[in-house]
Amino acid sequence: MTTVTLIPGDGIGPEITEAVKAIFAAAEVPITWEEENAGQTTFDSKGELIPQSLIDSLERNRIALKGPITTPVGKGFKSINVQLRQKFDLYSNVRPAKTTAGVKTRFDNVDLVLFRENTEGLYSGLEMYDERLGISDSVARVTVEGCHKIVRAAFQYAAKHNRPKVTVAHKANILKSAGRLILEAAANVSKEFPEVQWDEKIIDNMCMQLVSKPEQFEVIVTTNLFGDILSDLCAGLVGGLGVVSGANIGDDMAIFEAVHGSAPDIAGQGLANPTALLRSGLMMLQHMGLHEHADRIDNALEITLLDKSCCTRDLGGTASTSEFAQHIISNL
Repeated sequence: MTTVTLIPGDGIGPEITEAVKAIFAAAEVPITWEEENAGQTTFDSKGELIPQSLIDSLERNRIALKGPITTPVGKGFKSINVQLRQKFDLYSNVRPAKTTAGVKTRFDNVDLVLFRENTEGLYSGLEMYDERLGISDSVARVTVEGCHKIVRAAFQYAAKHNRPKVTVAHKANILKSAGRLILEAAANVSKEFPEVQWDEKIIDNMCMQLVSKPEQFEVIVTTNLFGDILSDLCAGLVGGLGVVSGANIGDDMAIFEAVHGSAPDIAGQGLANPTALLRSGLMMLQHMGLHEHADRIDNALEITLLDKSCCTRDLGGTASTSEFAQHIISNL
């Protein structure tokens, strides 16, 4: 049995977490949960957003599943997600986007994976504000090491999963220095993976290509802000944030997470769709080598999604969060 840190989060987080726990228990997944929380709920009860007990748990277990977390807005708090990514050097944000039978979308053949650099760029936190002049400067710090690490992660994934091409999204025509670094990283790293082709696209053209011919892409890699935008765009191609998974992966730690918000307006009403967190959990199982368990649950999820009467309201059904989970369990 492997111990995994479980972070329920805020809003709908506890509800969808309980659904995933029930499904994993029914599938006899060989893990035990060590539950610690963070976010608005923790701040209200303990006066801290990220308690030391959570940090200790992550350092012990080195793997976690995280529900949606609320960072108080307008009070000077740094994003909890950004803090965790930077503290543990979870430099690789991995977001698969694949069309699913039963989830209606404008496209039928999307199957791509986005690799977003997760710790630097415009999210480095290097901001200066000159109140006298009314000028705010935000520094997009990009490093040679950071570019090579995220590009290598993308190429390694492509090689391991028999995906023939990696596409680098950039703005080197305007951001001459930062854009050059990630393109040079791709040119260097590609020599280690002769079986994987690579090309590059300027970010604005990349957006247009994704919403016109997304089937042409296999693996995409880019810097932090561009990746943040593209990852949500790609989620929109396959049904939205409620059905896609996400992972933050470093060299020796990984936190898998639902990438949607905490939706406090529907919290406690049994309306939340647990698919995103469940799929993030399945990514976690694949990462841990528990492929048979992951495949079995994924198959049960896809069967359930085909029957609208078994789905939550956002998927066109009438089932509650727990009822949706029970339908998945019945299809195991």
